[in-house]
Formats: sequence, structure tokens, C-alpha cells
Amino acid sequence: MAPDDRRRMIVRTVLPLVVEHGREVTTAQIARAAGIGEGTIFRVFRDKDELFDACVEAALDPAEALEMIGEIPGELALEKRLLEAVEALTAHLQRMGAAMAAVWKGRPRPEEARNRKSVTGDSRRESYDAMHSAVRELFVPDAARLRLPVDKAAALFLTMLFAQSRPMPGSPGAAEMIDVFLHGAVRE
Repeated sequence: MAPDDRRRMIVRTVLPLVVEHGREVTTAQIARAAGIGEGTIFRVFRDKDELFDACVEAALDPAEALEMIGEIPGELALEKRLLEAVEALTAHLQRMGAAMAAVWKGRPRPEEARNRKSVTGDSRRESYDAMHSAVRELFVPDAARLRLPVDKAAALFLTMLFAQSRPMPGSPGAAEMIDVFLHGAVRE
């Protein structure tokens, strides 16, 4: 197996273990789940911190959600397109949050962490830009009906979605959020 393929396979295997066990996951558990020897882990990753960083990068990658959004038929009503996008992105955000919380719990002291390469800055921006681009395309068929340019509509929609990803008691569901987003909260 090529080194990059082995690396991806290990990260894909480890991610659920990291969510379940956090930084306490053992190399024996990782090796068993990946079907490799413990030594192989350290031929691919310098240490467990590098493996955890790779897990965070993988969790930030919205590729699966973007693929689902790309498959949403343009002829669906805008409300239905947005609802399908919410489902795909919410699943991604929940996976991302669970993985990041598990990896960052018990993280090295702040001065040690500052000396390590940060995987969140650029990756987070790239992830947001990719989500924005995909959501933007959902608005394009209805651009003439919108009061905002499609770029702003997509950014506002994502802002509302991100706020909803950590719902407070009494928060609206996805359908209600989309209705208020598209039609407002005030009766005409």
C-alpha cells in the first residue's frame, strides 16, 4: 500500500476510536482496528499527536457533505434543496465537533501546543470556502427571486446553520430555520 493510502486508511479507521476514547485511545486499539502492527503506526506518523492532528484535518474535510450537496437536483424547490443541504452539513458539523472535542481534550499545555503546527487555521477556512461555494450553487437557480446576491445569501444561510448546529432549548428545527431565512419572521 502506498504511504499516503496507508495514512488515509489509518486516519479513517482511527477517527471513530478517537471520538469514542479521545486521546486515551491506545496504539494497540488503533493497530487492531486498522489490521496493522503497532510499529506501522509510527512509520507513518511521528507520534500520536501527529496522528491526532491528521484526524482533526480529516474531520474538517467536508468532502462527503459537499458530494451530497452536489447531488441535490437543481429542479427541487429552493426550500427542499436547502433542507437537504442542512442535513448533509449538520452531519458533517456533528462529526467534526465530536472528533475535535475528543482530540483536544487533554491537549498539551498551551506553550507546547503553540510550538506545534496548527491544523485548524487554513483547513477551517478552506472547509468554510468549499461549503460556501457548494451552498451558493443551491441559490443560483433562484437568484432572480432573492433580495440578496447569491454569495451573501449563502453566507447568511451558513451563519444561521452554524448557529443552529449548537441549538439552545427551544431552537427552531431545520425546516423552521429555512422558512424564516427565506420568508422572514414578520407577517406582511
